[in-house]
Amino acid sequence: MAKLTKSQFMATFGEFLGVSKKEAAEKWDQFVALAIKEVKENGEFPLPGLGKLVRKERAARMGRNPMTGESISIPAKTVVKFRVAKAAKEAVL
Repeated sequence: MAKLTKSQFMATFGEFLGVSKKEAAEKWDQFVALAIKEVKENGEFPLPGLGKLVRKERAARMGRNPMTGESISIPAKTVVKFRVAKAAKEAVL
């Protein structure tokens, strides 16, 4: 089975909503913008039944350059992770 492309996703999403593919793409872009805004402001964005986007602070640490083996300092940074809901994980596995 082939992976679902963005175009196929938008067509299916549009059919589900009963709108055109173009309108579905606009709705999806609005949804993504909402998710980004919520993660920026509140640190997380829940998707009931699927999981949640979570902003995490990653501490500075020591790493190793794989080419030379030399120790290097990796600075602290903020990352966004997706935490899968238990129900979704059990349904897939």
